Amino acid sequence: MLKRTALVTTAAATLMASAVQAESFSLKVLGQPVGSGLIAQQKERPFFESLAEHTGLEVDAQYLPVDVAGVPDTDGLRVLSSGLFDIVSLRGPQVSRDEPSILGLDLTGLNTSFEVGRENVAAFYDYVDSRLQQNFNAKLLGVWPAGPQVVFCSEEIGGLSDLQGLRVRVGDQSAANFVDGLGATGISMPFGDVQQSLARGVVDCAITGPASANSGGWPEATSTVLPIALQLAINGYAINLDTWNRLSAEQQDALEGAIADLSDQIWEYSEALYEDAMRCNTGQTPCEYGQPYALTEVPVSKEDLAVVSAAVEDVSLPVWADQCNAVADDCEAVWRETVGQKLGL
Repeated sequence: MLKRTALVTTAAATLMASAVQAESFSLKVLGQPVGSGLIAQQKERPFFESLAEHTGLEVDAQYLPVDVAGVPDTDGLRVLSSGLFDIVSLRGPQVSRDEPSILGLDLTGLNTSFEVGRENVAAFYDYVDSRLQQNFNAKLLGVWPAGPQVVFCSEEIGGLSDLQGLRVRVGDQSAANFVDGLGATGISMPFGDVQQSLARGVVDCAITGPASANSGGWPEATSTVLPIALQLAINGYAINLDTWNRLSAEQQDALEGAIADLSDQIWEYSEALYEDAMRCNTGQTPCEYGQPYALTEVPVSKEDLAVVSAAVEDVSLPVWADQCNAVADDCEAVWRETVGQKLGL
């Protein structure tokens, strides 16, 4: 009798778990800006619009780009914490103003290639996740790069030293500190405002990835590109913890696994986009994904590479560590034990 009761109980539990897995639910997703480029258009949006297919769950995702929603991209973490959206495609440089530890994933001069970037991001990922859970009621589900951040200028330049005295649009405080050290003025502004600001002379140069620049029409207002990787522009996906905790373990596993797969795909896609966009922007072929332009590509000198490599220890890390330690006593210590140890810092 006891054995039969145990079997019935086990069967009932299995049926209940299956029912939970099959239970339908919806998610509100705040995405990347419409004009930010092909990663949002070709990877992110299709994924969330077909989320049920990618996860095997009975889920309906309502996807809305951040600029269409009328939400400043700097408010991603606040929106997530409030529960206004269940999942937010975080723009790392922008939201780092609210959570400085995010910048530790991508300090200027740290991630000079995709391969190195993957290693550094993985080393500091868990700490950033713990900070989001503690302070923003959010769980990190994956991170990915928009691509190497390079310099576009309206006037011709020959290298980093020519930025002295110029106004340069930057994506985050780390980049601002770096260009300030070159004698330039770092100016923060939303991506959608940059093309017109370049055309009107509000800024002289601007930093972003070649694919995003191509999508945003930056080559129409610039003449020169210096393809030296300052950062990778690490973005990510995070979910509101209240939403997360309402899901069953099976639903959590399916959702987290699918978004991890998406993030891996974007890492690979971002690298392909970078190479193609550099050809497109400078009038070379094949130009498969973007619009052809005719920018002058400035050769990257050994001197400039040395300046960027030295930026981590000389500029990026000291300034960022002060900012991050101000909100989290262990921030710099954890970074040095993880990423820093790999670099010998």
